[in-house]
Amino acid sequence: MDAGSRYGSLVHAVVREEPLLSVPREIPEMELQAHWFAGDFGREFQTTAGETVRIVQFGVWNREAGPDFAEAAISLNGGEPQRGCIELDPAARDWEHHGHATNPAYDDVVLHVFPQRGASEFFTRTARHRNVPQVLLDVARLDGAVANPQPAAREGRCAAPLRELPEEKVREVLLGAAQFRLRRKAAALAQLTELHGSDEALYQALAATLGYKNNKLPFTLLAQRLPLKVLRKRGAAALLFGVSGFLPATELAGFDAPTRSYLRGLWDQWWPRRAEFERFALTPARWHLAGTRPTNHPQRRLAALAQLVAHWPKVRALAKRCDPAAIQKFFADLSDEYWDRHYTVSSKTAPKPMALVGESRVTEMLANVFFPLATVTDESRWIGYQTLPATLTNRRVEVAIARLFGPSDRGRSLVRNAAMQQGLLQVYEDFCLRDASDCARCRFPHQLAKW
Repeated sequence: MDAGSRYGSLVHAVVREEPLLSVPREIPEMELQAHWFAGDFGREFQTTAGETVRIVQFGVWNREAGPDFAEAAISLNGGEPQRGCIELDPAARDWEHHGHATNPAYDDVVLHVFPQRGASEFFTRTARHRNVPQVLLDVARLDGAVANPQPAAREGRCAAPLRELPEEKVREVLLGAAQFRLRRKAAALAQLTELHGSDEALYQALAATLGYKNNKLPFTLLAQRLPLKVLRKRGAAALLFGVSGFLPATELAGFDAPTRSYLRGLWDQWWPRRAEFERFALTPARWHLAGTRPTNHPQRRLAALAQLVAHWPKVRALAKRCDPAAIQKFFADLSDEYWDRHYTVSSKTAPKPMALVGESRVTEMLANVFFPLATVTDESRWIGYQTLPATLTNRRVEVAIARLFGPSDRGRSLVRNAAMQQGLLQVYEDFCLRDASDCARCRFPHQLAKW
């Protein structure tokens, strides 16, 4: 058994000994839809009537009024695929509350999915009085559904046994956690590839990584609603900025000459397609801008995503090779005439050019997208993964070091490459974030003794 499998057994053993605290949570409808489209709930279900249903095609986000997903297909009890639409609601009775039962636009719905069933039984029927199969979603399947607020940055109970372990053993534990994490990411990307194809999977994964932690959801929504095949036809930047809600609707006279020219070009491409895509537009509340560094502003990241679309054949080839040096050079050379010197569309021109995608973000892409995708077909990529340099530390890494290693320098010396840092985060997420007792009942210290 390799270190990754051994760490996986350790995690599963802890779950069996002390079940994770199940905390139901309210998930916004748009977030549920994003998880559904990504396949996070799976693709095989049992309907509320006891039938088996398989999602043959998840379809596309519907750009017109009506159900959430069009051009989908399902198979009931192993039968021939039924083509139609899929509707996702927060609760079963929303079908009735939102008027879907009398709206002909919903007559082609072949599946109604929801995370809340309600106290009384409810049947989904169309305006033509056709009964629609229902699926009750299990929200607990989502990663982080039982996670607790970030623990305090102080020494945890595991710090003492970690101090007693030889450094070689500690490295083995963290590398095992890193390998376990890499395999999980690879499995998720393999699933995304199966559902939407290799190009769309790579594009959606890169978009999510550009979103960072705070804006991962809006970037995922944009990538799902604006598929690569749509953006590659024309006007990727205009569609991305239009649907993101970042195109200012005010007069352009108040902007400097470069900004006026840039925005006018976007508007000229966005306006003819605005009616077609406006239904997908995100509201300002969807974006988290507080505390964001100017160089990491989502507008700059959207510009970077547009450039990736423009260079897609090169991006696809880089993903296939998974050569870190070549990938780093590509991103170092990636440029946008306007965004090389602007933080936002309302900022003044910067005195010096800035990298469209910084080195630390490229390392994140290597660790979270390129290497996991390469690992799907070649597990030996794990060897190269271990040599990646660590990214800049963030708040979560700092807290994890404090929890697991206390004030000693051992933690910082161990996480000098990306694999060890990823392993540290995996342990932190598996134990610290999923332990509601604030260390009192955490099983990780006991499991370390068995390593």
